[in-house]
Amino acid sequence: MNTAHASTALPSLVSEHPAAAPSEAARHFAGRLAFETDPFDLHHDLESAVSEVVAVDTRTRDAYLASHIPGSIHLPHRQMTAASTAHLSKDKVYVTYCWGPGCNASTKGALRLSSMGFSVKELIGGLEYWQREGYPIRSGESP
Repeated sequence: MNTAHASTALPSLVSEHPAAAPSEAARHFAGRLAFETDPFDLHHDLESAVSEVVAVDTRTRDAYLASHIPGSIHLPHRQMTAASTAHLSKDKVYVTYCWGPGCNASTKGALRLSSMGFSVKELIGGLEYWQREGYPIRSGESP
């Protein structure tokens, strides 16, 4: 039974640390959106054939062959070099992904690509969250 009254209620854990000023919050959230995208937005762009967006699977070849986002290119982060990326256009936005939140291959790939002058975003939740949303996956080589 809850016998607590308003006067004896615990203080807010949410408000324990005050929210940022709206202008600071806007800068922060705009910054996050500049670095990340979610499965819904990527799926929309891939389904709509938005040509300036390319999904990049940064995992190993075996992982890619087992399952990947349809239409994604395979470019393992450890193999990203000027030579292996020479065929990529710098006019596109590359969305890197790996398995999920417990994997940082997409972060490593995003770092390598951006260090070489490519525009990059990271897919929030990777392939795991893509599948949670019910979006299709493919196996084998991408066409």
